[in-house]
Amino acid sequence: MECRHCASPLEKPGDYCLVCREANTEAIVLEAARDRATITMLAGEDETHERDGSADPDEQILGETTITTTPEDGENEPIELRNFAGLIGDEIRRKRPEEVYAGGTRTVIRAVREELHHPFYRVDDDEPVQAVLERRGNRALDVVETPPAEKIGGSHTTLIGGRTGMEAIHAVAGHPHVKKVIPGPIDAGGKGSQSGMRAKVTRADDGGNVRMLLRDGSSVQENRVVTTARDREMGERIRADLNDVLAEAEFQ
Repeated sequence: MECRHCASPLEKPGDYCLVCREANTEAIVLEAARDRATITMLAGEDETHERDGSADPDEQILGETTITTTPEDGENEPIELRNFAGLIGDEIRRKRPEEVYAGGTRTVIRAVREELHHPFYRVDDDEPVQAVLERRGNRALDVVETPPAEKIGGSHTTLIGGRTGMEAIHAVAGHPHVKKVIPGPIDAGGKGSQSGMRAKVTRADDGGNVRMLLRDGSSVQENRVVTTARDREMGERIRADLNDVLAEAEFQ
């Protein structure tokens, strides 16, 4: 494959071009099983439109790469899983995508996520690539570049769960479509729980904003999450992403 910008030869389809310093892959779709991972590279929607005047989703697919492993049991499994995730991470990093969509085995996705610093979105669908193409074609959400710590504000500065509660808040605040997280008052009159800190994002309102509930023992805190969504439908997509983030971080 040649670079889509300067026509220099690329070692693999979708690679970042080291000649003109331009990315050829805008998004990655990762389909992860415990023994096999398929990486599909997607071009930008604007690029395909500029080239031929159309926005055919299939033309956004640049190619795919498959990485395999032989799962280990017992004490060798963590090392084998880490190596597998490392190979997947290396393949994604060489593309330098703006975002990664992942579906499949959670243990593999969690391990890969630790290898990367890209915006990461969960996708659950029998045809994940087509689902992502439709999702990208229908969205027009602003991206917020503000660091997570700077998105947290409001008159209530105390979070239940201390450092663990703050980690959950930061996980949500790190989402690129979250503008601000506003902690609410703490209600200590709830039903007790022995499950430790738990977090959940509730249904979006008509403006696309959501609520994040933190539970720790008998304490409950409702936190307002302001998103870049403009309606309930887009807010629901962000809500699903945020709950997947919390699940991957083991807060659910």
